[in-house]
Amino acid sequence: MPPIDHDHLARQTFGDAELARDLLALFAGQCRRLLPGICDPALPPAERADLAHTLKGSALGVGAGSVAAASAAVEDALRAGREPGTDTLARAVAATLLAIPHG
Repeated sequence: MPPIDHDHLARQTFGDAELARDLLALFAGQCRRLLPGICDPALPPAERADLAHTLKGSALGVGAGSVAAASAAVEDALRAGREPGTDTLARAVAATLLAIPHG
């Protein structure tokens, strides 16, 4: 799965390339803001799960399927009372940021 499904993003933005670039830039910033909290075991699990849920929704919106899937797995584990491994999410975010121009 590519880091960004550009066909999905084009449908979401009605083919507006500038809007797509803006959304990807916002998503990159959100990844940088949310990932540290998601990975911080000192934060309450419910707060971390909420952060993962937020990232999952944003990832689905821009077509970042790997980030969405990894965020969902982390969220599910936290809501089930388990400490999730966050390496897969961190790798998915890193790969996606590399795929975003100036990401």
